Amino acid sequence: QILELINDGAFPPGSRLPGERELAERFGVSRVTVREAEIALQALGHINIKTGSGVYVLDPVGKEARELPHVTAFELTEARLVFESEAAALAARHVTDETLEHLSELVDTMSKDDPKFSEASAEADQEFHLAIAAASGNAAVQYIIETLWRIRTEVPDIREVHSAICAVEEASNRHNEHADVVDALRKRDPAAAREAMQAHFRGLLGSMIDVTEEKALEELRKKTTESRQRYLDSVVHGRAV
Repeated sequence: QILELINDGAFPPGSRLPGERELAERFGVSRVTVREAEIALQALGHINIKTGSGVYVLDPVGKEARELPHVTAFELTEARLVFESEAAALAARHVTDETLEHLSELVDTMSKDDPKFSEASAEADQEFHLAIAAASGNAAVQYIIETLWRIRTEVPDIREVHSAICAVEEASNRHNEHADVVDALRKRDPAAAREAMQAHFRGLLGSMIDVTEEKALEELRKKTTESRQRYLDSVVHGRAV
C-alpha cells in the first residue's frame, strides 16, 4: 500500500514519509508491520531510512534496475539460501495444517517424472517456496523472497541456467529434498526446517556447478572446432594460391 502511494505521487521523490505511528493508524496495522514494510522497500530501492531523521522517498530513475539487479545465478541462489532457510525456520513456528497439506500436494506435483508435467512442476516449485515465505509471518522476508523469485523467473541468463538444471534433475531427488522441508515444518522444528532448506539449496548449487561447467566445456569445444576449421581453411586456401 505504501508503494502504491509512492507510485501514485502521494509521496513524491525527496519527500518524507509519515511516522510509523501515523502509518500504522492509517493502514490499521502494528508499528512493527510498518517497520518491516519500510525495511523491504529500502532493500528494493524505493526509500531511504535515515536513523534519527526519518524515511525519505528515492528518485524513481533507475528504479527498475534496482528492483532486478544484475546478479549471477550463483549469487541469486546464495541469497535464496540465506533468506529461504530462515523463512522456513520462522514458518515452523506459524505454519497451519492447511498450509502443510497444500505443501504436500505441491511436492507430489514436483515428483512426477513424465515430461508433460515439467511446466506444472516448475509452477509447483515456485508456489512451494512462496507459500513457505508467506507462512513465515514476516512481511519483509516474504517481500524479499518474492523479489528473489522475480529475478529467478524474469532474468534470461538465470532462467536458462535453471532450465538446464531441470533438464537433468531427477524427480526423486526433487521430491525428497522438498519432502524433508515439509516433514520438518510438520514437526514444528525450526532448526530442522532451516537445515532441510539449506540442504536443498546446497544440492541446487552443486547441480548449478555441474551444469555451468558442462556448458563452459561445450563452448570451449565449439571455439576449438571453429579455430581448427579456420586454420584448415587458411592452409587449403594458401595451397590453392
